[in-house]
Amino acid sequence: MQIEIVALVVSRQHAFEGRPQDGPRPDPEPVERTSVEIRAGLGIVGDRYYGQAVHKNAAVTFIDAASLDEVVRALGLPGPLDPHLTRRNITLRGFPIDELAAHRTADGTQVEGRRFTLDSGTGPITFQANRPANPCAWMNEVLAPGAMKALRGHGGIRSTPLTSGTIHLGPANLTLLD
Repeated sequence: MQIEIVALVVSRQHAFEGRPQDGPRPDPEPVERTSVEIRAGLGIVGDRYYGQAVHKNAAVTFIDAASLDEVVRALGLPGPLDPHLTRRNITLRGFPIDELAAHRTADGTQVEGRRFTLDSGTGPITFQANRPANPCAWMNEVLAPGAMKALRGHGGIRSTPLTSGTIHLGPANLTLLD
């Protein structure tokens, strides 16, 4: 299906440490990118979680831009939110990415996350969707008061890249594999 990659983030350091009311740590360099290099099993080259064994199942994060639009609507904000502020690596528009995360059904059955490919013109990259990327109190500080609650259930997903390649801003294709 046709989607759009609207924001890409690579952060060499974790900006959301300490108490949210103290504000995020400033980045030593801009986090916005026009393209990112993905490596299978490792993550995004240059990102703070690249090659970190403890973050293998959360190496690349995604969020649906429609979730941010819903925050604007729910909180009555005057304009769109900057997707870079969520610190999710890839913001896309045109697919409800949260639906791919692993989850438990009402009867307690564990459902595994889905595999999917993303191709922005340089070839498909396969990802394994893992757990949800739940919003934290930092969202109230960097987006707007109440954003954490408004993003509950729609904060994105954490994933593992299964193949390598490059992703660019702009039109892309997302394909579900299983």
